[in-house]
Amino acid sequence: MGAIRLDIVKKGGENLDYIKYLQKNISTVLDYTQTHFSLVLWAVGISLLLWIPLGMVITKNEKWANRVIGIANTIFCIPSLSLFAILITVPFLGLGRRSALVALVLYAMMPLVRNVYQGIKAVDKNVIEAAKGMGMSSWQILWEIELPLAAPVIFAGFRITVVMTTGIAAIATYIGERNLGRLIAEGLTRFNVEMIVVGALLIAIMAIAMDSILGKFEKRIVPRGLRVRRG
Repeated sequence: MGAIRLDIVKKGGENLDYIKYLQKNISTVLDYTQTHFSLVLWAVGISLLLWIPLGMVITKNEKWANRVIGIANTIFCIPSLSLFAILITVPFLGLGRRSALVALVLYAMMPLVRNVYQGIKAVDKNVIEAAKGMGMSSWQILWEIELPLAAPVIFAGFRITVVMTTGIAAIATYIGERNLGRLIAEGLTRFNVEMIVVGALLIAIMAIAMDSILGKFEKRIVPRGLRVRRG
């Protein structure tokens, strides 16, 4: 019984250590959090502008679709630290945010392009044939029928991209980004458990919070019958 009480007291003390560390370094933590969120926001925004239109275009050509999705899958298989290291050797990128943005945008290619392509391709062919019979062009069918019906799958890819980007962004600290990943990296170097736990928890909270917000937004714009079930 005494051992259990001692263990509870010890754990309570550890929690206090995390809180004390957070209070003592609140300005630095807030600065890293803002930088981390900014990097994720820019990366996701650029990715949406690039990869959603690309996913739409390749639905018109199966040959190019296989090539593009193959490239996306290959990039996604590259270890993140290796990709960051490769990009910093490019003269106009170098250390810092440019390389981090390019890497994150490249990683976002696979979930976004694939989900847009698969979502549109999964639309019932009978619906498409009926639209053609009404005299609609291929692009009218894409915008007015295929995209709305593919919206749940596309949105699922969007949510995956946001969560994935939030996590991978932490690794950008090794190429000069001053974000929450720096707390983890410096904590490992200094054997400082408080830094590691605070950094990891804040990244997890950020990812969960953004996914929850997107989930609520999805409920507003996607009809219940069309939503993709998430395990």
